[in-house]
Amino acid sequence: MILLVRHGRTIFNEEGRHQGGLDSPLTALGRSQAVRVGHRLAQLIEDPLSWAMVASPLGRTVHTAELIGAAMGFGGNFELDPRLAELRMGDWEGLTGAEIDRGWPGQRGEAKTYDFLFRAPGGETYDALAARLGDWLDQALADPRPTLAISHGMSIRVLRGLYLNLEPAAAIALDTPQDVVFRLDQGQVTRIEA
Repeated sequence: MILLVRHGRTIFNEEGRHQGGLDSPLTALGRSQAVRVGHRLAQLIEDPLSWAMVASPLGRTVHTAELIGAAMGFGGNFELDPRLAELRMGDWEGLTGAEIDRGWPGQRGEAKTYDFLFRAPGGETYDALAARLGDWLDQALADPRPTLAISHGMSIRVLRGLYLNLEPAAAIALDTPQDVVFRLDQGQVTRIEA
């Protein structure tokens, strides 16, 4: 079993900026989300020490993981794995949609989904992201221990899509709230509210 959690809300989220490999601190709401998720996980996980716990090495996920660990009552004993990092968005990292439109007119299209992010100059393609996340997912599924992973919006969309064998467009369209837990177990994905 794998439990997936997205990092809490950040300043860049508030500003509508695409973070990718950049970092932005958690807001007060983001810290509160992480604590609520931690309390919910404490109800779901009887013995945290029997779990593999891993986070993306980006600051927003590390901070979220620390807050979750404290709320669960076991501290912040997480491994870091760069394969769980967010989609690299190249030249568009740190920019808002309006800034992308000014610098690259027409590149976002209608922007009704996030598929445009895979067209970022110097960024990562869907196939590249799916390959590194798929490598992590295969390893996590082979581990006899259940796994708790703290990651990012697009990465969690793609992980769920890979687990469910969804087409890329369907995976990209999935939601990724910052205050829920997604359980991947027995071929199904279940959403657990915090």
